[in-house]
Amino acid sequence: MHIHILGICGTFMGSLAVLAKELGHRVTGSDANVYPPMSTQLEAQGIELMQGYDPAHLDPAPDLVVVGNALSRGNPAVEHVLNKGLPYVSGPQWLADHVLQGRWVMAVAGTHGKTTTTSMLAWVLEHAGMSPGFLIGGVPQNFGISARLGGTPFFVVEADEYDSAFFDKRSKFVHYRPRTAILNNLEFDHADIFPDLAAIERQFHHLVRTIPGEGLIIHPTTEPALVRVLEMGCWTPVQTTGEGGQWQVRLLSEDGSRFEVQFDGKVQGTVEWNLTGQHNVANALATLAAARHVGVVPELGIAALSAFRNVKRRMEKVAEVNGVTIYDDFAHHPTAIATTLDGLRKRVGEAPVIAIIEPRSNSMKLGAHRDGLPESVAQADQVIWYAPPNLGWDLAATAAACPVPAVVCDSLEAIIERVKGQARPGTEVVIMSNGGFGGLHGKLAKALEG
Repeated sequence: MHIHILGICGTFMGSLAVLAKELGHRVTGSDANVYPPMSTQLEAQGIELMQGYDPAHLDPAPDLVVVGNALSRGNPAVEHVLNKGLPYVSGPQWLADHVLQGRWVMAVAGTHGKTTTTSMLAWVLEHAGMSPGFLIGGVPQNFGISARLGGTPFFVVEADEYDSAFFDKRSKFVHYRPRTAILNNLEFDHADIFPDLAAIERQFHHLVRTIPGEGLIIHPTTEPALVRVLEMGCWTPVQTTGEGGQWQVRLLSEDGSRFEVQFDGKVQGTVEWNLTGQHNVANALATLAAARHVGVVPELGIAALSAFRNVKRRMEKVAEVNGVTIYDDFAHHPTAIATTLDGLRKRVGEAPVIAIIEPRSNSMKLGAHRDGLPESVAQADQVIWYAPPNLGWDLAATAAACPVPAVVCDSLEAIIERVKGQARPGTEVVIMSNGGFGGLHGKLAKALEG
């Protein structure tokens, strides 16, 4: 079967393409923005990529078109599909029908930490010899690929609350029907499709409604929005993590790189890894709870986590030039920015930290998070905000409200000059964006070499 994927370089759709290819289909795809890591992964899989949305890409007509949620009416490829009556489906629906049906689905949902936690869970199952299938919105370094079918009924999926397609406004995760579900956290996000937090809570409750009575829901005790979701009705056993929960930790190092795990008051072992931050400690607890649900004893899960390597673009060290370290990070929400910088600060102590942030997500562009941004950077020594040309709100006012020195730059060149003037040996530079950021990471590294 020839499947053509519109929006193939999105992290979800690219992973879908890998699964379709593994199932034996001929897979092609088109996208407006073809950039790594997804583009390189797809090319390595022998999947043909086309730039843009030219209707000619759909001639001769494929057997099925999978439509990404970034595409809307008016897009030339979408209009061609509708006018020609080509068979089409959303990505989540295709995944549910052709991959997840009949499997033990383990879903990881939440505003933050989905990709990392999904990667951790897939790795813990792999380490335990369970050969799980998975679909992850990033490339986990333990696997080097973002999706695979696996060799057993277990399938770990990153369960996103974003909508499914222009013709299906339900959250993606409503299609997945998990038996084990991690609800990591819940805050307002995706301001382009949700009017308020209550609307997202309602979608999370739609997910809860699909989890069987013999399944398991795992959530932290510290998230009021998740408590509200479960108060709408819950038919599934629940395990809690964090303060006052069944799963708890005792930090053995302040940066979260060593911690003792307890379940029901009994010590299960100690995780020692190269990740930092309270958010990753929380992700680890949820992972151990989910893995235990499918038979992985905590001791084995802890051993696996100690060998876990984080996902690409999650505080990924991309260069070290003349004593200056450059990290690439995906954070694009105030909470994620704050927890990432906090973890780094606890690891590097007094070393100078420069944060470079591109407000690129739809919610960022709409200004939905601007009130939380100034405080989110408190752990940096200085901040460079990048103002893209289409930003519809006053980034300078945000910079002025930051508790640490902050400037706004409107070009990559200006950012590079600024860092060159400030960075000394020992400086830590974190570049935060959910896109390619114009290749800033490589350009900055090159400039610092001079």
